[in-house]
Amino acid sequence: MAELKLPVSEEEIRKLKVGDFVELSGRMITGRDTAHHWLMQDVREDVMPYMKDTVIYHCGPVVAKNDDGSYDFVAAGPTTSIREEPYQADVIGRYGLRGVIGKGGMGAKTLAGLAEHGAVYLHAIGGAAQVLARAIPKVERVFMLDEFGVPEAMWVIEVDRFPVVVSMDSHGGSLHDEVEGESKRRLEELLK
Repeated sequence: MAELKLPVSEEEIRKLKVGDFVELSGRMITGRDTAHHWLMQDVREDVMPYMKDTVIYHCGPVVAKNDDGSYDFVAAGPTTSIREEPYQADVIGRYGLRGVIGKGGMGAKTLAGLAEHGAVYLHAIGGAAQVLARAIPKVERVFMLDEFGVPEAMWVIEVDRFPVVVSMDSHGGSLHDEVEGESKRRLEELLK
């Protein structure tokens, strides 16, 4: 299993291939539908340093606020990524992201954006939200909490050995396309 420290260089990301298992450590940020729309309305200078050379996690976490005002992630499972397809390639390019984490894969526009900008799509395990939260020891800060609410806010988090699989790489490879193609082939055989 490869270990990647975030932030990460484009060179390191381009070494990854579909099927590689990776553990991420360092800083990343969460963002879902509302955040992606907001990021594309204008260049968000205050968020940019937290996105450069790291990954965005499609996650609507369950978060506990501590007595001292700090936060802890209680559950941190991935959300379905295809909803971000209209925005994702542009967000990657604009903010210098090196990866996207979610579930279910993304489409052709994002796949092209990964190749152009040197980024990957990383699949996180659905149904393991509490287990994944254990790999998030620290919440550094949060953007747009009052405006968007907990699930849609952009949480800047520290991760430690966060497990993912490369399912779309920067070379045009897509595990999702491979599975779909093989499924269609087998269905056609069965229907003969």
